Amino acid sequence: MSDKPKSALRRGVGAFWRGLDATRRFLFNLLFLLIVIAIVWGFFGGGLKPLSAKTALVLDLKGELVEERAGSVRDSLVAGVSGNARRLVQLRDVLNALDAATKDGNISSVVLLLDELDGGGLASLREIGAAVERVKAAGKTVVAWGGSYDQKRYLIASHASEVYLHPMGMVLIEGFGKHRNYYRDALDKVGVTVNLMKVGTYKSFAEPYIGNGPSQAAQEADSYLYNALWTNYMVEVEKARKLPAGAIATGIDELPQRMEAAGGNAAKVALDWKLIDGIKTLDEVRELMTKRGAYEERYKSFRQVGFQEYVTRHPEKAFGDAVGVVVAAGDITDGNGGPGMVGGRSTANLIRAAREDKQIKAVVLRINSPGGSAYGSELIRRELELTRAAGKPVVVSMGDVAASGGYWMSMASDEVIADQSTITGSIGVFAILPTADKVVDKLGIHTAGVTTTWLADAYNPLRPLDPRFGQLVQSSINHIYADFTGKAAAARKTTPQRIDEVGQGRVWTGAQAKERGLVDRIGSYNDALRSAAKRANLGDDYRIAYARLPESFAERLAKGLGLDEVLAPSIQVKLGLLPADLAASALSGKTAAGIGRELGWLSDVADRRQPFAAVTHCLCEAP
Repeated sequence: MSDKPKSALRRGVGAFWRGLDATRRFLFNLLFLLIVIAIVWGFFGGGLKPLSAKTALVLDLKGELVEERAGSVRDSLVAGVSGNARRLVQLRDVLNALDAATKDGNISSVVLLLDELDGGGLASLREIGAAVERVKAAGKTVVAWGGSYDQKRYLIASHASEVYLHPMGMVLIEGFGKHRNYYRDALDKVGVTVNLMKVGTYKSFAEPYIGNGPSQAAQEADSYLYNALWTNYMVEVEKARKLPAGAIATGIDELPQRMEAAGGNAAKVALDWKLIDGIKTLDEVRELMTKRGAYEERYKSFRQVGFQEYVTRHPEKAFGDAVGVVVAAGDITDGNGGPGMVGGRSTANLIRAAREDKQIKAVVLRINSPGGSAYGSELIRRELELTRAAGKPVVVSMGDVAASGGYWMSMASDEVIADQSTITGSIGVFAILPTADKVVDKLGIHTAGVTTTWLADAYNPLRPLDPRFGQLVQSSINHIYADFTGKAAAARKTTPQRIDEVGQGRVWTGAQAKERGLVDRIGSYNDALRSAAKRANLGDDYRIAYARLPESFAERLAKGLGLDEVLAPSIQVKLGLLPADLAASALSGKTAAGIGRELGWLSDVADRRQPFAAVTHCLCEAP
């Protein structure tokens, strides 16, 4: 009798284990099958045939616009299987495709389809707009069509030769600015006290946790920043569309009356406003392009090549003297950055690898970061300093945001180039020490014990903050700010006092930063590449080598077959692994996610193993 329960237990465990093993083998076999399909597709279905004359490049951009994809081919495929995939559009792929089309004699025109393009700050969008202008300058027509345009997508579309809109669509240009959430009352109600130590009058990162509204300094800085960005936007659109100065502002002011006069037809309003050249359905645009180009039987439409295929036709060069590019995109952490993060240690390692690579003659650091860990930022800055000392030029290219810790990284370079709409500066430091002593009081929880010194348990989130510990933290923050301004002064060849005047945590546009001596000039990513090549005496025939983490054999094989992460999403779509409403579902709950992210900062700070963290973050994002 005593053996029966044991036998039943063994049978149950055995059945569970066999089921688990079968599931594991099924998943690995499925992944193996995907790889086999990809290889067969690469050998037999993916052979790239030469393009014919009068081919149109169709940029059907679907996904979030990013500086660089995070993860690998394997990650992308596995994410597709699990249903957690994000569609990403890499900025440099778009720029490379447009620039290649400029020189390609078989590409007669470009079609922009932007309905599913998400994200991207003003600097990135302006980079694409400038590339579109280069295509037009080469004598090629660029046609943009959209079901609707928000103001980000429209900034790109406005540069097209012709802009068309669906009859039920609209062009929604709203302006910039937003309302933040403030949590002081909510935190008081639950009994959480946020202790803030900072340097910088305008350092407003922590204001949502200590107040119920913005400070006067924060409002002043935000107003100055947003008005400048908005002016830049209006001027660029008006120039691209050949509209009179003030046409955008006037149109927004008169929008209710214009909608009423048009009978609520938003597409007609956009046409009368001269934001578009015509109202057309997609099939009408297809017919127009067929008449202008050449009919292709396999498409039942005009002769064309898709974005992803065109990117694979123009791969990066593998050998020869190069400008090495290290991308620092996302919040800055101390160690190894995960997806969408900048790891202080991992990014520093990439810079060191570029320095030690004999084929890389200069380094461009492409920054798109609102900051984060001061320590992580310094690890990166130091490696750039060593790279310059080794005789390799370093040029910084600022993207949408390069503020606070993002600016700290730039302080060891030969040249800093920003877009006029880059958000930068925010030279300031802070630390947050949340305590929940009032929470435990309400719950009837008591904390007590014995320590050998007052410092042993000086910061315990369940007890009121010891003022002596607060003094220590403030002293450290003051020292780090002095280090920040001192390094900035040395880099900008000025004094710490002068840097302090334009620092204090205040953010600036790239153009405003240039006026205040925080950057060297206004320019594009391509300007930074050319500057680095020139400083390294490379001439015009140089390659661009993007620094990456070491690749596995499978990833190298996939890239050899042209099946890199650019094509991974298309493979998933062909196999039915990506849901059609992926983009929409990814955006659901955006407001709740934002609140969770902001409050998550407090939890993250409280959970750190270090007694406190010095943070250089601006809590800013590209509008």
